[in-house]
Amino acid sequence: MTTTNTIRRVDYFYATIDDRPGEAYQVLNQLAEFGVNLLALAVVPFGPHTTQMTIFPDDTIEFEGISERAGLELTGPYPAILVQGNDRVGALTEIHEALFKAGVNVYASNGVSDGDGSFGYVIYVRPEMFETATKVLGI
Repeated sequence: MTTTNTIRRVDYFYATIDDRPGEAYQVLNQLAEFGVNLLALAVVPFGPHTTQMTIFPDDTIEFEGISERAGLELTGPYPAILVQGNDRVGALTEIHEALFKAGVNVYASNGVSDGDGSFGYVIYVRPEMFETATKVLGI
């Protein structure tokens, strides 16, 4: 594994919201007002009139308390792996190779480059393989 990557376990939560203009803004604004720092966020359609937000807070325990006070209905936490590093050709190959060699299936992932030489990448593995994945990746 290249030392330019930071790999860590993170938790994520699902929140289902109405699919209307401003709904995601309201949730994100409320979280910002409470001082919640997000590591990642994914928002996708979930049925004809709802949207599912996948929220990766920096501090799981703090987030759970704040979400209760904010009236945000969540499911989770669930574990995932966050990789951050220097963007280069093949940056994700070695991570996937290590997981493949250990028999760990990556069933979903999201990634983005910041356009300035860094990237972030979220890896989802099945709960029964999570411990193996973390050992293989050294976290």
